[in-house]
Amino acid sequence: MLYQHKMRLLSWASLDEAVFRLAAEFEGRAFNGVYGVPKSGTILATVLANYLELPTLDSPEECSIIVDSIYSTGSTLEKYKDIFGCSYAVWITRKKPYWYTAVEYTVKKEWVVFPWECPIYSAKERDSYYLRVIR
Repeated sequence: MLYQHKMRLLSWASLDEAVFRLAAEFEGRAFNGVYGVPKSGTILATVLANYLELPTLDSPEECSIIVDSIYSTGSTLEKYKDIFGCSYAVWITRKKPYWYTAVEYTVKKEWVVFPWECPIYSAKERDSYYLRVIR
């Protein structure tokens, strides 16, 4: 066994719950749209945009919601941190969310598989990741 982290499979029903909880955070506020960080944030952003009746954006803009699926190291979402007037959201975070909104905070050592991801490919991706980290 190359890895220590179990796989956690999230369901489409849990996506609905995550979107409902994120929408509650952002409802009633004015935004230009919702941008999903490629590629893991795009589906979550699209569903959230539909729920909030906002356009999905092809690129990040001022005064928008910027969405990613997970905040592990921060290297992805933090690239967008200084865009004026934006709010930030993730489904799952491994760090305390001080400047962004998260549906779930976890310290568990698990490989998260989102509903739009293939579990078989995710297992290969996980193994490849741990091989790179171990070296």
